Amino acid sequence: MTAADLILAAFGIALGGFLKGATGAGAPVVGVPILALAFGVPKAVAIFSVLNLFSNTWQAWAYRGSLGRMRFVAAFAIAGALGAAAGSVLLASLSTDMLMGGLATVVFLYIGLRLARPDWQIGRARGEAIAGPVGFVAGLMQGAGGISAPVSVTFLNAMRLERSEFVATISVFFFMMSALQIPSLAALGVLTWDRAGLALVAAIPLFGAMPLGEMAARRVSKATFDKMILLLLVVVALRLGYSALT
Repeated sequence: MTAADLILAAFGIALGGFLKGATGAGAPVVGVPILALAFGVPKAVAIFSVLNLFSNTWQAWAYRGSLGRMRFVAAFAIAGALGAAAGSVLLASLSTDMLMGGLATVVFLYIGLRLARPDWQIGRARGEAIAGPVGFVAGLMQGAGGISAPVSVTFLNAMRLERSEFVATISVFFFMMSALQIPSLAALGVLTWDRAGLALVAAIPLFGAMPLGEMAARRVSKATFDKMILLLLVVVALRLGYSALT
């Protein structure tokens, strides 16, 4: 592990915390791909599984009063947890090149969906009806690649939830996934004590950057911020794809 790797890892985690502070979600979208460049996909997913548990435990509790219908929230979160456990098996069994290429593909799909369907909308009744299957697919992506936002965040955003309900729902979803993903990764040997210790250290830049993201969100338009993040993700996805092919 070189000094450059450590700097890159700290930058990715801090940027993820910045994004979470600004939007209430999405830390793994930026953090996992950047961390994967420094440490590889399995280690990046292991570290962020612990970070997700920390940050979303707090947010789920802080926004508990804004939760919508519990049937919807429970179906979405429990299905996500089951998907994350299944995805963890893929993470432990696939090669590094396949994981790098798969993660790059997921990031590109996310970018493409954000650009192609910025105003896509799902009605409340339909959203509640498909919460289980959508949650499972999102959890599968989270377990295998550390990123569920192409499905989970896009789905909730398309339902046009109020910000407080969005944060409450996505926090419970992430919490449930992490709660089942962590023991799954530990049993498969992906999450070790050393990596758990790294996650504790990584919590410092994550939580340190979250207040900065909250302040920035009040000064920069959401449209501008989204464009900056998408541009960064393009660069990261290209780098991941190059790593998978070389």
